[in-house]
Amino acid sequence: MSVEIHESWKPYLETEFGKPYFKDLINFVRSEYKSHTCFPPGKQIFNAFNHCHFDDVKVVIIGQDPYHGFGQANGLCFSVNDGTAHPPSLINIFKEIETDLGIAYPQSGNLMRWADQGVLLLNATLTVRAHQAGSHQKKGWEMFTDATIKTISDNKENIVFLLWGGYAKQKIKLINANKHNVLTSGHPSPLSANRGYWFGNKHFSKTNFLLEQVSQAPVRW
Repeated sequence: MSVEIHESWKPYLETEFGKPYFKDLINFVRSEYKSHTCFPPGKQIFNAFNHCHFDDVKVVIIGQDPYHGFGQANGLCFSVNDGTAHPPSLINIFKEIETDLGIAYPQSGNLMRWADQGVLLLNATLTVRAHQAGSHQKKGWEMFTDATIKTISDNKENIVFLLWGGYAKQKIKLINANKHNVLTSGHPSPLSANRGYWFGNKHFSKTNFLLEQVSQAPVRW
């Protein structure tokens, strides 16, 4: 496995690639992909970075772990490949967009269209073993993705960070809230959403409002 990441990120993250933890992480991931079925496919591990270049980032959504079922994960948090059934959290995301913005529920759960508009869809852990949720946690990915969040916070302004659920909310410590906008809510998973912690957060219209305040194009959700 090589680090295939878009050139725009390298000046900001190259120092991470040289650190011992990252070298250990790459060795771990390489051995896991050789000995087990893992997701997403190797060439898609850094999809979040390759479809959302550093200069284009205007929104950051933080997930926890890639989907661990066949044909689902494509390197973007909450996103699945075209033609794949929508997981429960993604269904609730689309339902909220539907009520918030009046946009028809989409056929495809592939969020590449968001990434290409400057939405960084970042999982804290970028790989997982098939059918074993959390199997690649605490191996170094979190150090790398935390460094990514802090780098964005330090080097950019007026980014909208969407922190959904307890795990994502912990990342607020990496973000300078004086120069960025942070929106928090419950997680879109059924457990949280059905308790009233997700629906009605209007994060999608709020995000677009905040972007327009700083002369940024709204996201076509």
